[in-house]
Amino acid sequence: MEASILDLRRRRAEVLRALDRNGSIKILYRGRPRAMLIPASSRNRQRESVANHPAFGMWKDNDSLADVTAYVRTLRRNRFGAV
Repeated sequence: MEASILDLRRRRAEVLRALDRNGSIKILYRGRPRAMLIPASSRNRQRESVANHPAFGMWKDNDSLADVTAYVRTLRRNRFGAV
């Protein structure tokens, strides 16, 4: 389905029914495609594992984090005036 910005305002019930049928909607702005609207429960999406994120495990080789409590205490030492 294609819908303009005005259609989203005036025919929102029809747009929501299309989403309920697992349809995607191409949003048009001045007649040109601007965005795609897909259902939130779309089964077409595949969730990526957090382990695949490049930042996952970036601190695994940091030896100073073996004792997390001591590490946080060191970080806060100057901030809170702790000894």
